[in-house]
Amino acid sequence: MTAPIPGPAPVPGPAPVPGPASAPGPASVPGSASVPGPASVPGSASVPGPASVPGVASTPGPTPSQTVGPFYGYALPFPGGGEVAPSGDATAITVHGYVYDGAGEPVPDALLEFWQAAPDGSLVPRPGSWRRDPASGAFLARDGLDFTGFGRVPTGADGHWTLRTLPPPPTAPYLSICLFARGLSGHLFTRAYVEGLGGERELKGLAGDRAETLLARREGAGVFRFDVRLQGEGETVFLSFDR
Repeated sequence: MTAPIPGPAPVPGPAPVPGPASAPGPASVPGSASVPGPASVPGSASVPGPASVPGVASTPGPTPSQTVGPFYGYALPFPGGGEVAPSGDATAITVHGYVYDGAGEPVPDALLEFWQAAPDGSLVPRPGSWRRDPASGAFLARDGLDFTGFGRVPTGADGHWTLRTLPPPPTAPYLSICLFARGLSGHLFTRAYVEGLGGERELKGLAGDRAETLLARREGAGVFRFDVRLQGEGETVFLSFDR
């Protein structure tokens, strides 16, 4: 009879490793003392705040106002705004000038709108001043054929503007002008009577001794000069209309 074989004896586990002993804190140095804070300087005094200035209010006043905008040169001008006369018309005239402020300085961001009758005296409006691309909606140039009697021209950096149009009729020998500029609480209306078209009598009755400020003077063949002065010496006559 076979005797049972005993199993292997159990292997004892490893003995636990003792943890590190806590390190003792640094020993105090014999004779050392705590460091005191900085001592106050004898005779020193606290620094007082800024003294108030006599005659000046302690509460600040409002910030002075200034003009910022409006900026008429953005979005309002359109391509060909100053090309009122049809392309190639031999009777076309050029009217140009400057816009000056009260100090005699040019106004670089003014906008002028013009209305006038056709040479035959008609006031029938025709499309053609503003055309839009049917696909993008962007402004297109004038069609170059129809006389609409309307123009819109911005001034350049030197305050200069130029309009190419047809001569107004003797029955209404002027260009109606609406002026927009920075610093104005509203737009201004005036007229430019084209020299040599017979409007002198009407001009004199409208503006009296200041009639010269409404006259577009001939500079050459088909070229006329008309400056607008907002204030000061030689101020342009501006008109008001009943509504």
